[in-house]
Amino acid sequence: HAKNTIYIETPYFIPDDALLTALRTAVLSSVDVRIIFPSFPDHNVVYYASLSYLEELLELGCKVYLYEKGFIHSKMILVDEEIASVGTANMDIRSFMINFEVNAFMYDRTSALILKEIFLKDQKDAFLLQRKQWIKRPWYQKVQESTIRLLAPLL
Repeated sequence: HAKNTIYIETPYFIPDDALLTALRTAVLSSVDVRIIFPSFPDHNVVYYASLSYLEELLELGCKVYLYEKGFIHSKMILVDEEIASVGTANMDIRSFMINFEVNAFMYDRTSALILKEIFLKDQKDAFLLQRKQWIKRPWYQKVQESTIRLLAPLL
């Protein structure tokens, strides 16, 4: 239902089809979709599975930022400066379907604006990933990402 913005911060991004469809629909509806993701791993397997989705997100028109000031472990979604969610849930299949995660959903503009400021501050410590750059990554990294992505439902 987003009209203007969807901001996501997550250390892991292994979406299901429903989430990818929702992001695709948002971008096609001219919603500004931004995702902040770490620029280096803490768990290699999950990290490379997550990286395998970045090209698709960039092709959709999402803005992907790679955070460089340490490992970003924040889990936040902000929609239209009106709805926000923070908690333990990663943007991955395990968090959605298996793990017992806890998130707070806030339907409060004041809280959403505070979280937007945090997101924009974190965005300053990240660089915008360009699709032209990303598609030039080494072939062996693409193979590694694709192979690990096959295992993603088990991660």
